[in-house]
Formats: sequence, C-alpha cells, structure tokens
Amino acid sequence: MQRESWQRTHTCGELRAEHAGQRVTLNGWVHRRRDHGGLIFIDLRDRYGITQVRFNPDVSGHALEEARELKSEYVISVTGTVEKRPEGMVNPNLATGEIELAAEELVVLSPARTTPFPIDDRIEASEELRLKYRYLDLRRPEMQKNLLLRNRLYQAVRSYFAANDFVEIETPFLMRSTPEGARDFLVPSRIHRGKFYALPQSPQTYKQILMVAGFDRYYQIVRCFRDEDLRADRQPEFTQIDVEMSFVTREDVMSMVEGLMAHIFRDILGEELQTPLRRLTYDEAMRRYGSDKPETRFGLELVEVSDVVRDSGFKVFRSTVDAGGIVTGLCLPGGARYSRKQIDELTQFVLQQNGKGLVSLKVGENGLEGGVAKFLSDAEKTGLVKSFNASAGDLLLLVADEPERARTVAGALRLHLGQREGLIDTSRHELVWIVDFPLLEWDEDEERYVARHHPFTSPMDEDLSLLDTAPEKVRAKAYDLVMDGNEIAGGSIRIHRRELQKKMFSLLRIGDQEAENKFGFLLEAFEYGAPPHGGIAFGFDRLAMLLAGRSTIRDVIAFPKTNRAVSLMDGAPSDVDPKQLEELGIAVIPEDKD
Repeated sequence: MQRESWQRTHTCGELRAEHAGQRVTLNGWVHRRRDHGGLIFIDLRDRYGITQVRFNPDVSGHALEEARELKSEYVISVTGTVEKRPEGMVNPNLATGEIELAAEELVVLSPARTTPFPIDDRIEASEELRLKYRYLDLRRPEMQKNLLLRNRLYQAVRSYFAANDFVEIETPFLMRSTPEGARDFLVPSRIHRGKFYALPQSPQTYKQILMVAGFDRYYQIVRCFRDEDLRADRQPEFTQIDVEMSFVTREDVMSMVEGLMAHIFRDILGEELQTPLRRLTYDEAMRRYGSDKPETRFGLELVEVSDVVRDSGFKVFRSTVDAGGIVTGLCLPGGARYSRKQIDELTQFVLQQNGKGLVSLKVGENGLEGGVAKFLSDAEKTGLVKSFNASAGDLLLLVADEPERARTVAGALRLHLGQREGLIDTSRHELVWIVDFPLLEWDEDEERYVARHHPFTSPMDEDLSLLDTAPEKVRAKAYDLVMDGNEIAGGSIRIHRRELQKKMFSLLRIGDQEAENKFGFLLEAFEYGAPPHGGIAFGFDRLAMLLAGRSTIRDVIAFPKTNRAVSLMDGAPSDVDPKQLEELGIAVIPEDKD
C-alpha cells in the first residue's frame, strides 16, 4: 500500500538515541512553540508522547519560515533526521529526551483556533467547560492516560475470563420493563404503537436464563442504564463486568473474582494482590466501621459503649439505651487539641448526616473532661477510657441513636475525620469482602419489605425457616467486594427453584399476577431444569476510577454526562421533530412551571 509523503513513519513517543541518523516523518499536534530568533523549537505531541523538533536555517530552509506561523494545536507533519541532543541538553523528563528531530519539511495538515483552555494537565478550567469541549479535554496527557488504562482493563478482564473457559455472550438492549428499584429508561416502539422497550438496568434475568440454557460460565462487558439521580460515581449509562456461573457455591464465585482482581492488579498496576481477601460480615462491618463499604486503610474503628453508660446520669445515653438504641463512637488520638469551634463543626457534620447530636469528651491527665463528663460516674468515665483504650490528649466522640442510624452516622464521622486528618494511606489499595447481608429490609415509605440486593438473591439455607416467622433476620447468600471504601462489585447465589422465587416475590408484595406479568418467562424456565447458579457484577467505571487514582468516574469515561444527565458537548437530551413523535403515537405534556 502506497504511503503519502506526509504520513508518519514513527510516533511522537517512539524515537530514541538508537534512531539517530534516520530520516523519519512525525504527525501530531503542536504542543508548544519556542522561538529563539534563528532557531524555532516545536514540541510535537500525539497520544504516544512528545518529541522536540528543531527548525534551523542550515537544514530547514523554507520550513523554518512556515514554522514561525505555527500555533498551539495545529496538526502538522514534519520530516527530518533524528539527532542526538547536545551534551547537557538531554531532557530526563521525556521518554524521547535524548533526541530531537532536525526538521527539513513541514506540512500543515490542519490549522487550529485558540483553544478555550490550555491542553495541559495543569488545567484550571471548570468541569463544565471541559465537558463542553470534551474532544479538547481528551487531548490532555492525563485524560489520555486514564482512557488508555481503561483500555488495558478491558483487555485484562477478557484475557482472564477467556483463560478460565468463560463464554462472552451479548444480551439485548431492548427488553421488557420490569422496574424494581431505579427507574427504567423507556424506548417507544414505532411498530407496536403504545408499547415500550426498556434499556437494561442489568442483564440479570438474561444471564440467569443463560445458566438454564447450559452456558455454565458467562461474562459480558455491558452497558447498563438507570434513570436515577446522579453523584460523582454514577452516570445514567454505565459499564458493568457481568458474570454468572452454574453449579457453584458462594465460595466458588468469590474465589474466581479474587483471581480476576489479582490478574488486574498484576496487569494494570504491576502489583501482586495477596489472596484470599479479608472478609467481614455485614454486622461486623457496621459495628466496626459504620458502613457496608468500609474504608479499611486507617483505624479509628467504632466502639459500642452502651453497656458502660446504660445507667448513666446523662439522660440522652440512658433513654437511648432503654429504647433499644446504642451509644457508639470513636477515639481520635491527639484530638483534645480541637477547639470549641472545631468540635462545633463536627457536630454540624453529624447533624447533616441526620444524626441527633454529638457528645465530645476530652481525655485529660486526670480523666475525662467536657460538659457531659459531670453527668458520668467515676466508673463510667473509667469504663469509657478503657473501652476506647484512650490516653491523655485524645478526644472521644459519641453518637446515641437507634442502632442502624447511630452506626451509619458514626461511620460517616469516622471517614470525615480520616480524610480531614490525612489518616488514609492512599499509597496502597485494600480490598475486603462483605458477606451475610440481610436478605430484606423494611421500607417505611412503602410499608413493605424490599430486597437488599435484588429479588433473585437466595437466602441462606439455615435461615429458610425464618422466611415465615422473622423475614428481617434472614441472611442472603450475597457478597459485595469493597475497594478503598467503594463498592466495586456485588453478587449472590441466585434462587433457582420456582417455589422459592414465588415465596420471595410474596414477601416483597409482588402478587402472582404481577410476578407472572414481569417475570413469567424466568419462572417458567425454572420448571425445565435450572442448575444452582450465582454471579457478580462489577462497576467497571468505578473500578477504572480507583485504579487511575481519580475521584470521579467522569474522568475515566470518554463522553460522560453532567450531574443533571446532560451532555454539554452535543446537547443531549434534545427536542425531536414532531413527525417522529407522531409516528410513535406520543404527545409531550408541557412541564408545569408553577
């Protein structure tokens, strides 16, 4: 195939000292121009790196004059000879820093307007501006590094599952709407007017059907969609690593996932992950960390002291414990230095977390100090200091409330202090399994049980008898994988018998008719020989974010939406032609502004 004279022979990150003397052609963007009068230097950039190009009168000729007209982000082709840089001029910060290209020919492939922000990692532009000009933001080395890491992550996942005899199968994007949790994105059908498809929130039912079909090891890197409020780690469309296996127990799935994570750490980070991973039960995680996705890279573990203050003269403690609540909290080493203003800020934080208040007690040389200390007996003061293993100069921070809220609020305070005090060891990653979740939780608004994970999660065998008598005590065969305080994967062993699945629907107040209407195809499939099966789904974007050391998944997605689910670059969502709506039989009701 014939090559055009302007086409590159090498990339901008490829040339080294051993290429000296070769005549090459580079293509790329003008990253920076430096005019030294008789000499002009251009830093030429592509996704592979940067090469310095030198234009001088002896070699460059007419190209030198053309180079004077170049501006940042012009797309050019440069042909010349690779030369070693002079002694003392080597740039150790560039992979190509030993050489430069002595330019002989220059072709401007595309001029460029002045960009709204510099194409540089030291950017100060707002995120809104970056998203509007996403194609420029993606030129920045940092953003390219993020997406290249994401690409390597794709390859690592596929190579691992291929090596373990998994089958990659695509499932439909246009499916039946079965909302249970987040809202579906609906797609109207032109052919079947008045009927709608839904975009998948997850391929859950399809992958279970694939197990019934005999594909005992399935995976897919799949796009999913949820019409829900957004946060820094959520998008209306996102990517999952979806996995399902037949004839397995919880241990089998978790072991397979640990192998995947070890493979990813080795391929992406060049680190060896020690397996098996640590495990915490849901109850233990809540008691010690106040979260079912605990950040375990620092201490400040919660300690429950209800027994110590059960008969306290401090009414808040005593009445909370009498009502079935708990008193829990943490000890901040050296925290006695905190001023009243700083403690008030912590109290305000607790109130923002829906807590009722915060009790602070400073540990002095002679015991506990603080407004509440006068209501405590000597035995209670001694008991608190001993429970927290506290020393003079420490600060005890206590929350009293019903058990779940007290732990959650204290857990949020723990994380807040860990970040504020710089206690989290961000130089390393830590993974932990959370197991033995409750199968169900009570929804006060709907006055019914809802599934903690999803309706297809199997209860623990030893808890089956509790489904009729104490469903809130039933544990699930579920497991979440947490990395650095973020849930990156969640899965379970599934229900594979129709009778048990119908029982689960009944507990969720999904009647027989509704169950048949939404999930009849799955229930019927169970009647034709369904193997025991289970699986897991990874938040691919979140995993990529953590591996890249970023704080938002928008930094590892090529074209993300804003927190309002808007694409600033192309203006989605947008109005459509009325003829399109007419074809679909849809009328848009104007938004009520009042």
